[in-house]
Amino acid sequence: MDLTQPTSENVTFMIEKIKEKLRMVNVDAMKADNFSTSQYEDLVYIYEMVMKRDKITPNEMQAIAAELGSLRK
Repeated sequence: MDLTQPTSENVTFMIEKIKEKLRMVNVDAMKADNFSTSQYEDLVYIYEMVMKRDKITPNEMQAIAAELGSLRK
């Protein structure tokens, strides 16, 4: 997947992969429709950080969720 272009398809892909990796319980709060391409670089940064980690602590998960919450429309 080419994530260099800020498209809604790429936003959807990254959000879905982040949800899978974090095994998030409240998936309704993480709907891809809630994110726009205007903060695409920030979303890519979070996506790359989450994907390269083998383990994510509960505190890190909470911080990631908070950051994603701040990126929502």
